[in-house]
Amino acid sequence: MKPTLTRLLAALAFTAAALPALAEEVVVYSARNEQLIKPLFDAYTRETGVQVKFITDKEGPLMARLKAEGKNTPADMLLTVDAGNLWQASEEGLLRPIRSQTLLANVPAHLRDPDNEWFGLSVRARTIVYNTGKVKPAELSTYEDLASPKWKGRLCLRTSKKVYNQSLVAMMITEYGEGKTEDMVRGWVGNLATAPFPDDTKVMEAVAAGQCDVTLVNTYYFGRLMEKSPNLPLAIFWPNQNLKNKAAGVHVNISGAGVTRHAKNPAGAQKLIEWLSSDKAQNLFADVNLEYPVNPKVSPDKTVAAWGGFKQNLINVKEAGSLQTKAVKLMDRAGYK
Repeated sequence: MKPTLTRLLAALAFTAAALPALAEEVVVYSARNEQLIKPLFDAYTRETGVQVKFITDKEGPLMARLKAEGKNTPADMLLTVDAGNLWQASEEGLLRPIRSQTLLANVPAHLRDPDNEWFGLSVRARTIVYNTGKVKPAELSTYEDLASPKWKGRLCLRTSKKVYNQSLVAMMITEYGEGKTEDMVRGWVGNLATAPFPDDTKVMEAVAAGQCDVTLVNTYYFGRLMEKSPNLPLAIFWPNQNLKNKAAGVHVNISGAGVTRHAKNPAGAQKLIEWLSSDKAQNLFADVNLEYPVNPKVSPDKTVAAWGGFKQNLINVKEAGSLQTKAVKLMDRAGYK
């Protein structure tokens, strides 16, 4: 070999060795807002060197995008809120099974897909909030009791159009059957003080103002409102705690994630989901939105812990999706707008 060629090959070899290796990248489609996930992904990159590229949008457009992109999607992971949305993604063939002992250990069975295509990463409880100046805790007991005559003209609700209420009713169909659930929802509608509100914050503000006495909301909305206005006469009540039914308890839902069917880096996406379920990441994931960690070994933020402990309903949250269509039709029949 000529000396000039030898020197050229040596120089190329040296240059290649000097170049940094391309950083591994995981691409996430997220229905969770940027301010809630960017600090997490930045922490993951600092710890592992893996770059996390993410695109945020509503869950509907993100799933439509995954379907349209098919095998050409850049997304490795779908992160979204509400088990109904995760169930739909699975039903539409957008996710793949994950084989992970770590996730099986960190995520309770009722908060993950039975086929392991998605896993919960934080817990949100849909519970009762009441006006402390107008209601005594002893008056409260169950979701069903809010349909009783004593709450006539005292109940406010968020619209049935929101997936959170659709999921709640779907879970109740699983627990009580369609007939009893419809009777209960009709009772709620009959007890309304006014037309349903567009969001959880506005419905709690109505309760605080005395427009009604009691409502149903996701706990993190309560936390956000009370941080902003700590003197509002509002408090949380945990329903369905003393029933004999094994599944009885507060109805919970999740935010969670799965690996996309056509992921280019499925192993990297799985490692990221595992990390998000770990002790070190769970408080980062849940605390920023005043949610509960899905990992039972992790304690919630002190603000959340101050609301007191409660027993969760142990029905698998996938029912929030599988019975959602029935729930929507039931609420329509019951006149719940």
